[in-house]
Amino acid sequence: MLVQSALTERVIGLAIDVHKALGPGLLESVYETCLCLELRHAGILFRRQVPMPVTYRGTRLETGYRTDLIVADQVIVEIKAVERLSPAHEAQALAYLRMSDCQMVLLLNFNAPASRMA
Repeated sequence: MLVQSALTERVIGLAIDVHKALGPGLLESVYETCLCLELRHAGILFRRQVPMPVTYRGTRLETGYRTDLIVADQVIVEIKAVERLSPAHEAQALAYLRMSDCQMVLLLNFNAPASRMA
């Protein structure tokens, strides 16, 4: 199992590889599929489109939220393909982190120039 910092570095590196190969302008689902392929080739375990239930007053609510990826049961990966990340994107990623057992969240924008992707 990779240590969390090494894991996040590896995921970011694989995401950059995907971005270099495809460039900006595609749908989030395309980048997600390609990143999953890279993770699989690297032998890194992940879960895709993981339900994120909300617990309110002790009641678990299946509200339809899903996070794009959870890598090695440690890192949430939220994939965007937008002109620029907004505070709403950051708030969503942090909410998923609070709702999970993970310690880290990566918010990746594949529509940005490669130097600003992560």
